[in-house]
Amino acid sequence: MKNYKPYSLAQSAIADLKTAIYLILEDASEGMTNVDIGKSLGIYQGHIRHEGHIPRTLLALMEQEGVVEQIDENKKWKLKEFRK
Repeated sequence: MKNYKPYSLAQSAIADLKTAIYLILEDASEGMTNVDIGKSLGIYQGHIRHEGHIPRTLLALMEQEGVVEQIDENKKWKLKEFRK
């Protein structure tokens, strides 16, 4: 039988990071830039000229899930508003 623990840990970590981004954006009524989100989470590191890939990738996943959206005018991210 295969060991699925590494996969499970990775999926849990991604879910935890997306939850952290959600909580940060929940308190940011004006939205936040990718840079500010990454710095708030302590994950804005990267190699030269490629900093910020982790938060940007997570935001793209959340955007595809319909949870966040980017404001065109200022490139800030915010939680997507849901209609009741």
